[in-house]
Amino acid sequence: MKVTFKEMRYAIAVSKHLNFRRASEECNVSISSLSTAVKKLEHKINFEIFERNNKKVIVTSMGREFLSEAEEIVIRVKELENLADSTSGSLSKNISLGIIPTVGPYLLPIVLPGLKKKYPDTNLKIIEAQSHSLVQKINGGDIDIGVIALPYSLKKMLTQVFWKEDFYWISHKDNNSSRESVKSDEINKDGLMLLEDGHCLKDQVADLCNLTISSSLNMSASSLNTLVELVAGKMGSTLVPELSLEQLVNKNNMLQKAHLDEPGPHRELAFAYRKGFKGQKDVELLKDLFYEELSNHFKGSYPVRMQR
Repeated sequence: MKVTFKEMRYAIAVSKHLNFRRASEECNVSISSLSTAVKKLEHKINFEIFERNNKKVIVTSMGREFLSEAEEIVIRVKELENLADSTSGSLSKNISLGIIPTVGPYLLPIVLPGLKKKYPDTNLKIIEAQSHSLVQKINGGDIDIGVIALPYSLKKMLTQVFWKEDFYWISHKDNNSSRESVKSDEINKDGLMLLEDGHCLKDQVADLCNLTISSSLNMSASSLNTLVELVAGKMGSTLVPELSLEQLVNKNNMLQKAHLDEPGPHRELAFAYRKGFKGQKDVELLKDLFYEELSNHFKGSYPVRMQR
């Protein structure tokens, strides 16, 4: 009996989550269907890929070897599909796009309407995750292309920058320090609140401002929206990227912003993808579209940094 592509994909999902329920949710099938397919696969190859009981799932030594080969096959099949699509002058029919939380909510409303209008036949699957998780998913073939904020360490991956921007210091209007710009050494570090560990934005701000991250309130948050609400509640101040100002700051009359007067651009937004990825045409088309939509949206507003 032949091993099927579907069976390999199911086994890879189980190995990633070490949980049949979460794997079934990723594959959009019932737990029983996924479990049956994995058992059938193990019967075909005559060894167990997983040890499982009611408490945990463990990948066997033979299972690790099989899964390593299976992951390569799944990636190659996806690349062949992308290669077939690359002969057309349009985006591929199916694209999975990963995006980090400090970019997605502010970028997607700007670019998606134009993307749907220009490429109505493209089925875009969007996955939001922190940078380290996106990199793993890209390398594992779960995601075709990721939107990453640079600088960020990306080994064995290629990037194409499509936008550049700076950071802004956000404070409550009652702090009597209204100004156009501010140096990092002028910011009260004791009251500075940043994102929790795992967000690349936190590390970028720390490196840019030579900060040892601390707060007298010991305050951190999982989203920029929460940080800004804390500032509005007079709990401290924070730093946010330009792209988020329109949604988070400009319409809140309790807040004031000041451009961070440090050498820029403070971060670059880029597409990240595997070396050897066959969908580079998609990257080029998305890069042009994202740049065009962002340029049109911000034309005449605050001074954004653009990249062709």
